[in-house]
Amino acid sequence: MDHQRAQWVAEINRCVTGSLPPAHGAARVHTETLGAVIDRLAQFTAAAVAALADSTDRHLGDAWERLAELAIGYEDLVSEVQSGRRRLPGGP
Repeated sequence: MDHQRAQWVAEINRCVTGSLPPAHGAARVHTETLGAVIDRLAQFTAAAVAALADSTDRHLGDAWERLAELAIGYEDLVSEVQSGRRRLPGGP
């Protein structure tokens, strides 16, 4: 399963990197690739859904809060990359 996830992350990174315009010279580099962020979104989503399904899970709120915070961070990252203010590792 980890091998398959790594392949998906690499494919997302190839697709994204190939479609981005060059970033501004002063653009700050992000610490993770977009594929890695999407992989983490999938992991957090699975954890939040699992916590929701378990009515005894006292960490339900924490799981959904982590997911919500990462989703907001993802939106911010996409906006910054599209505007050229931020670049991705290995990107143009």
